[in-house]
Amino acid sequence: MGDVVNLRQARKQKARVEKERLANQNQALHGRSKADRDHDRLTADKAEKFVTGHRREKPGDPET
Repeated sequence: MGDVVNLRQARKQKARVEKERLANQNQALHGRSKADRDHDRLTADKAEKFVTGHRREKPGDPET
């Protein structure tokens, strides 16, 4: 026969594992240094300026 399992303890252990998994996932998504965030922001700004500067039609110009 199988081992006797206390369901209350098993439920709590499952909840702990799930919380730890969620914490690790959030850490991977949001756990970046300020330098990394600033670098990504500057890279995105530079790319946006590059694309905007190379548009064929400027916004606000009348159509011909």
